[in-house]
Amino acid sequence: MLRIENLSTYYNRIPALQKVSLEVPEGRIVSIIGANGAGKSTLLKTVSGLIPAHEGHIFFNGQPINGLPANKIVSLGISQVPEGRQLFDHMTVDDNIHLGAYLYHTKRNRDEIRQTIETIYQIFPILKLRSKQIAGTLSGGEQQMLAIARAFMSKPKLLLLDEPSMGLAPLVVREILSVIKRFNQSGTTILLVEQNARAALNISHYAFVLETGKMVLEGLARDLLDNPKVKSAYLGG
Repeated sequence: MLRIENLSTYYNRIPALQKVSLEVPEGRIVSIIGANGAGKSTLLKTVSGLIPAHEGHIFFNGQPINGLPANKIVSLGISQVPEGRQLFDHMTVDDNIHLGAYLYHTKRNRDEIRQTIETIYQIFPILKLRSKQIAGTLSGGEQQMLAIARAFMSKPKLLLLDEPSMGLAPLVVREILSVIKRFNQSGTTILLVEQNARAALNISHYAFVLETGKMVLEGLARDLLDNPKVKSAYLGG
């Protein structure tokens, strides 16, 4: 579904990604693990069109998407849940969710949007209870659920998740990861960026290890869980 070939990106001539290549097969959860500053978020932002690629190619369902504006990439079926959630804090939960459907919001498909929102409220019942609450007053876990719900409103074929467990209590992390698996089982392909390597590998089919902008390791997630280098560097031995 997603294919990246020799992708390089720079910040003021400083390399952030160096000839990175990877594939995300349709219907799978693929994780990218690595230390803070490894380039994981930069990779997702480049795929989303938020940062330009200086070299290399990005293909989505066989179509090159290098240089396309972010809204066009969303319309093709790629949606991102950014690090830090980036909600509209002054707006209600319901308003934030509706904004996720801005690309296809017309009078003709109001029923479709309403049905999608009902599906989201079934997955995140706490958001239904909080639907009229200001987003900035939610707990960290509830805000993460809202960020995922907003991204889901664009009906993505590929969902990019940037550090969804960051700053959350272990119980909330388990709930978020369970929802990610549920979305995948319903047909959404997932590309997951995580510093919590164990959590990411436990729900993924395949994984890549990114270090200082370079892919240094890849394989089945279950194999990387047993890899001595991964254990030493990311799993606490």
